[in-house]
Amino acid sequence: MNIAKQNPAQIDIATLGPYLEAHVPGFAGLREVVKFDGGQSNPTYRLIADSGEYVLRAKPPGDLLKSAHQVDREFRVMAALAGSAVPVAKMLYLADEDSPIGRMFFVMEYVEGRIFWDPALPELGKGEAANRECAAIYDAMNAALAALHSVDVKAAGLADFGVPGSYFERQLSRWTKQYRASEVDRIDDVHRLITWLEEHLPPDDGAASLVHGDYRLDNMIFAPDRPEILAILDWELSTLGHPLADLAYQCMQWRLPHQGGFRGLGGIDRACVGLPTEADYVAAYCRRRGIDAIDNWFFYLAFSFFRIAAILQGVYKRSLDGNASNPERAKLYGAAVPVLGTMAMEMIREEAG
Repeated sequence: MNIAKQNPAQIDIATLGPYLEAHVPGFAGLREVVKFDGGQSNPTYRLIADSGEYVLRAKPPGDLLKSAHQVDREFRVMAALAGSAVPVAKMLYLADEDSPIGRMFFVMEYVEGRIFWDPALPELGKGEAANRECAAIYDAMNAALAALHSVDVKAAGLADFGVPGSYFERQLSRWTKQYRASEVDRIDDVHRLITWLEEHLPPDDGAASLVHGDYRLDNMIFAPDRPEILAILDWELSTLGHPLADLAYQCMQWRLPHQGGFRGLGGIDRACVGLPTEADYVAAYCRRRGIDAIDNWFFYLAFSFFRIAAILQGVYKRSLDGNASNPERAKLYGAAVPVLGTMAMEMIREEAG
């Protein structure tokens, strides 16, 4: 995981250290706080202490959009999934808004392992062994996603973690409002996409499960020496929802370009590096979940394009307001929003023939 070298703002070690010693079992001797480069929405820090290493994830400073940056929901869902078939880091403590840093945050264990930032997995090298590991990594993601969507939410204590039913209708309304609240300049293709989604909203089929909301390769920590997921990260957008939202969001990676900061798989010769096709990945998920076929697949994909556009627009707006975790990267995300709108509309037109 990349670590920024600058000292994080608004975190005073002399104040935070004793607070953590009083609230986190076994914590002692905070020596350093280092901000991770990632975490555009909720800034994340590595805590280096005499008692070991930890991770602190906090709300960003400043005025925030309603229903955004809910680190308490992240803490709750990961704590609920402890010991399940869904790999998560161990949760240690949740602090409220009057914490020493003036924001809500949680502390979890530090998980040592590999994070793959490029979905083409170039660091694995070339050859048959590398291709087998690539295939195994994607299969592990597929299996973990199926396991997540099979969680008994009532038994996990998450029956009230969201409102089952009408998921896409509610999500479309939510992200449309958040996009418009963050809009700086009008982007015509994004507005066309919103209209298309509203006009093609499929009837609710009753499917409901725990969903991650940002399920992708770089939100996972893999074991250093094998294709096993040790922890799935970044649960800020998790809720009770439609499982195909997660699947379509991940499969959007197959369609995004590999160049230009999107880190997609578009233009990659997947067969040469052992990566599954979108169709094969979807088929493997369906086998694991006992699903025969998926109707309205292109709606789910188009919705995924819009939702990520709305998220990135929010990050960009926060950068203009001075509240982004990584302002330079946030500007790049802002430039990506019109591209996502155009790609989604091109996909829709191609599907319409």
